[in-house]
Amino acid sequence: MLELEYEFREQDLLYFNETRLANDLELQKKIRMNRFITPTIMLFFGMFYYFYYADWTTTAYIAALAVAWTFASPFIMRIDMRRQFFKQYSAAEKKALFGVHRLSIEPDCLQERSPGGKHKTPWAEMLRVEKHKDYVLIYVALDAAIVIPRETVKSGDLKAFAKQVEGMIERAA
Repeated sequence: MLELEYEFREQDLLYFNETRLANDLELQKKIRMNRFITPTIMLFFGMFYYFYYADWTTTAYIAALAVAWTFASPFIMRIDMRRQFFKQYSAAEKKALFGVHRLSIEPDCLQERSPGGKHKTPWAEMLRVEKHKDYVLIYVALDAAIVIPRETVKSGDLKAFAKQVEGMIERAA
């Protein structure tokens, strides 16, 4: 059967989590609200301040802050989300997660050997394979996947491996 060896890094974990969040419509709605509604409210306060106190400089500062918030908030939120991703894992979990992984296709399961040990996932429990520009994702649950970065594949043919895994998942379904 086919085998694949690759290295899993922190940036690969970030890619997977950011991809999941980019597809989360509820979170995207909150980000848009934070990006546009908060500055709008700030602008209303600025306009109130201008009409009530006739102070143009303070209104200009508030407007500048609102515009800066509109452009800076997505970057600030992304940095905070990345911090939260890594905060979820202990040092021991990170040590077991990152490093060289070996996947092998068995007739009844996908076997993974990683720094965290051996894991066998039956084909019937797997959902799908997604191919991205730089990654191949093998979903084992709705919110969990085996992330294979194309650039760190050390041995094996990733295209053939992904095609074989797709076939095994379809056969088990």
